[in-house]
Amino acid sequence: MKKAVSLVSGGADSATVLAMMEKMNYEIYAISFNYSQRNNVELEKVKQLVNNYNIKQHKIVNIDLRNFGGSALTDNDIEVPKYKDHSELQNDLYSNHLSIPVTYVPARNTIFLSYALGFSEIIGAFDIFIGIHATDSANYPDCRLEYLAAFNNLATAVGVSGKQITIHAPLINMSKGEIIKAGLELGVDYSKTISCYDPSDDGLSCGTCLSCLTRLKAFEENNVTDPANYKK
Repeated sequence: MKKAVSLVSGGADSATVLAMMEKMNYEIYAISFNYSQRNNVELEKVKQLVNNYNIKQHKIVNIDLRNFGGSALTDNDIEVPKYKDHSELQNDLYSNHLSIPVTYVPARNTIFLSYALGFSEIIGAFDIFIGIHATDSANYPDCRLEYLAAFNNLATAVGVSGKQITIHAPLINMSKGEIIKAGLELGVDYSKTISCYDPSDDGLSCGTCLSCLTRLKAFEENNVTDPANYKK
């Protein structure tokens, strides 16, 4: 059985990737990050999520990205944008399509993948999985095919073994609706995931941020009720 490392956030995308990896018969080593994110509820969801899969080993790495700030997810002085509905969100994204959202965390995927690369070398794995997808690539520079190709080159060049290390992004060409559809077919329990950028202290999703509205729309496209808990 081939070993592989998967980045697991506690969100719907990484849950779907885990299900895909399990179907492909990988021996899964999961890595998650406490980076002092606004949504610290996702770390509790991560613990629930990994129990649903045959995970060989799960690491939670602590990094305090509040030291840099620069994102609504790591700086409480920057507000998470909220919208009344999905149409308003789409209008805002269209109007600001050349701008990077304030919810972008600078270099986050580079940092995460670097840790995953180190973990891979230690356990002798040559495959790393990440849940970036087509919807993300429109807004976040480190979720694009060009970025993925560049990191793949870096991973192979710096690997101590000299063997090819591959970064897999199985969702890269999929919309959020397609991801949820694939996950439902694989039996993913999305009640054990959270996507919200700004949940309440008791773990309720806001229902009005970019991530919540994108998720809600994806479930709607599949004629399924989102099992996440939202503020009333």
